[in-house]
Amino acid sequence: MKFCLFFLIFLCSHTSIHSQEFIVGASSRSINPDNDSLYIAGGKPNRKFIDVHDSLYVKSIYINNKNTHIVLLTFDCIGLMYPTLLEIRDEVKKSIPAINPSNIIMSSTHTHSGPDVVGIWGKNYSSSGVNEKHMGKIVKMAVIAIKEAFEKRKSATMEYAMGIFGNDWVKNISEPDEIDRELSAIRFRDENHHSIATLTNFACHPTIMDDASTFASADYLWGYYNYLDSIQGGVNMFFQGAIGGWVQPEDVPSTFENAMYYGKSLGNYVYSILSNSTLNLSGKLEIQSKTISFPMKNIVFSMLSKDGVIKRNFGENVTSEIITLRIGDAQFASHPGETVPAMSIATKKLMKANGPKFVMGLSQDALGYILKPSFFIKENNIPHSEYLTGMSIGPDTMKIIMDTLRELLNK
Repeated sequence: MKFCLFFLIFLCSHTSIHSQEFIVGASSRSINPDNDSLYIAGGKPNRKFIDVHDSLYVKSIYINNKNTHIVLLTFDCIGLMYPTLLEIRDEVKKSIPAINPSNIIMSSTHTHSGPDVVGIWGKNYSSSGVNEKHMGKIVKMAVIAIKEAFEKRKSATMEYAMGIFGNDWVKNISEPDEIDRELSAIRFRDENHHSIATLTNFACHPTIMDDASTFASADYLWGYYNYLDSIQGGVNMFFQGAIGGWVQPEDVPSTFENAMYYGKSLGNYVYSILSNSTLNLSGKLEIQSKTISFPMKNIVFSMLSKDGVIKRNFGENVTSEIITLRIGDAQFASHPGETVPAMSIATKKLMKANGPKFVMGLSQDALGYILKPSFFIKENNIPHSEYLTGMSIGPDTMKIIMDTLRELLNK
């Protein structure tokens, strides 16, 4: 009898330390620009693309808990807008019927060294910088990456770690005391303990090069990819955080050597904290989403849309989408633009997960800077607020996003 009781206790305790398994596949595809007439986004307009310095990617991960599934995409670009996500979903619906297109989530890394995908960095402010052939390539490669990730799916365990990063080089130049330095990392491994994919969430503009180069580059993410690809393999994905209010590298000279150095330091930090990771013990996989209509208060954006410079219909309102996710012990929320750190901190307070909390900036959409109402009051004299508000759709956006996230995260 004592032996049976001991065996039962041992069995329960032994089972409890085993990570919950998911079905996971991942893939990466180049979205390098071809030798067409292209303009580089970020910084000043009329920055003509010359050549590729390091590869730009779309990266995909398919996750299934045998009840439902999701697909996460990251793109090395300034910021894809919601209509592009809808186009990708339409193509997946036609070509990969096993995947629910509504469960596809996208995020952009916001490198300032990739082709213009919005329109405002062309030859001048009256001509679009978007190359439709390149946009077609982005959609095509995204669909291929999703299909490959789905086809590579296998049993996987999940582990995670959190830390603080970037104290010495990442700053908020508008409100120095307000910044979210939390870094979250998740790694999926197969039955042989090989890495399938690593997901990293951290907030910092990829602008070490900024507008100092006409070469396509993932900026410091080049170093992040390089380090993790070489030391552990798998598909290494970066999810940008809340970089609005201008969270960026400071006092870092614009050289590719620095981009590699700081990217490698990021990759090294992720790898080191995952060496003491926590096993995921939850099999949850949930997605909530809501379509939102934001008031368009930026007259310039409306005019550029009407003139065809911005490749999107900006009327009195603009339609977008916000999502929240649970993946095991981790929780995710999307921000559809460059949000201020206060929104990241507030979003994480709404999350109930015990594990990592991913706030994905420029996710599902790229609606410019999303700022606190205080930025729109000139008398506050917040540094750079004139530029930041000029690249915002309006002062009501933050409240609408936070109200929506509160609703979704309370479900």
